[in-house]
Amino acid sequence: MKREELSDLAVFQVVAEDRNFTRAAARLGISQSAVSHTIRRLEASIGLKLLNRTSRHVTTTDAGEKLLAAVRPGFGQIDARIEELRQLGDTPRGLVRLTASRTAARGLLWPVLSQIVCDYPEVRIELSVESRLTDLAEDRFDAGVRLGEYVGPDMVSVRIGPPVRMAAVAAPAYFRGRPLPGHPCDLDDHDCLALRFSPHAPPYEWEFEKDGEAIVRKVAGPFIFNDSDLCLDAARAGHGIAFVLETEVTADIAAGTLRRVLDDWCPPFDGFHLFYSGRRQVSSALRLVIDRLRWRA
Repeated sequence: MKREELSDLAVFQVVAEDRNFTRAAARLGISQSAVSHTIRRLEASIGLKLLNRTSRHVTTTDAGEKLLAAVRPGFGQIDARIEELRQLGDTPRGLVRLTASRTAARGLLWPVLSQIVCDYPEVRIELSVESRLTDLAEDRFDAGVRLGEYVGPDMVSVRIGPPVRMAAVAAPAYFRGRPLPGHPCDLDDHDCLALRFSPHAPPYEWEFEKDGEAIVRKVAGPFIFNDSDLCLDAARAGHGIAFVLETEVTADIAAGTLRRVLDDWCPPFDGFHLFYSGRRQVSSALRLVIDRLRWRA
């Protein structure tokens, strides 16, 4: 195989995985026109169309899908071997792509990641803040941070924070003329502000426990959000009861902006974990991030 053909295959893999010429060009550090020219040259060389192009998306043809399946393992092994060689050195380097919820990113990750890039200038970190549960492989993240209960059994999981509690809160004005809920079943008579963590998932069901009795409630109300900040804005505005992490509302409760209910039904549970695929080579930079974030009680 000619060196030029190997380079063309590497460009093809990035375009096929990113499904977008602009993103692929940015990732490769070349112009979009250079990417387009490379793909055309590769298709001409093979004699088959490899990609279907529209104004917004790029998809692989049947031939392109077969080619991608053939080249991906090879390039993956090359990347792994190169990373192993890099780890022979003493200094972590390279890009680490992380996905985390807003609460975890601000409260746990940012203080640590900020210090890492000061201590190790050759480490770069991309942090994507989102509420949805992300597929690491599909979105090409090295690791994610979520509550331990949402980490799949096929992932390597590292605890990075203390136990957490949920808190049911609403504005004092909301409770005027309404009885305070004393039991989770009383929520049926209240407006509840729901959260949906992915477009195709049902709204999150509220979980309570007291004296060994566990209760899960499907709630309903005027809003369903995919972001806890908006949910809390709605609670502060008096639209209903929100059910969020205690750390998100500590200041509001202290200031009297929000009133907490069902406190005795919200025991502590496993906190945030960093997770990553055990089938993927762990880079020196990711190892550094894991070690710095690891929870040490």
